[in-house]
Amino acid sequence: MGTYTRKLLTIVTEAAIEGAIRRDLTQLGARGYTITDARGRGDRGVRNASWETSGNIRIEVVCSSDTAAKISAHLEQHYYTHYAMIMYLADVEVLRSEKF
Repeated sequence: MGTYTRKLLTIVTEAAIEGAIRRDLTQLGARGYTITDARGRGDRGVRNASWETSGNIRIEVVCSSDTAAKISAHLEQHYYTHYAMIMYLADVEVLRSEKF
């Protein structure tokens, strides 16, 4: 079985905007995503998630390079100014290319 290269776009941001981000991902071409709770410390201090909407989430999207670029540009333009958010990309090898 062969492998296929895709991009893994990881977004760590505030849980309060999860719904908006999920809508954006779908509209921008993501075929799927995984969301998990995240804790840590960064520019804006410690995020301890003591309240459901005050915590962070980590969103992972495996997609094409073009889709990753489109999503990251949109999120940067619409959310970076007002919300704690970081994004990073990595190349990943997938086994079922039709899923992504």
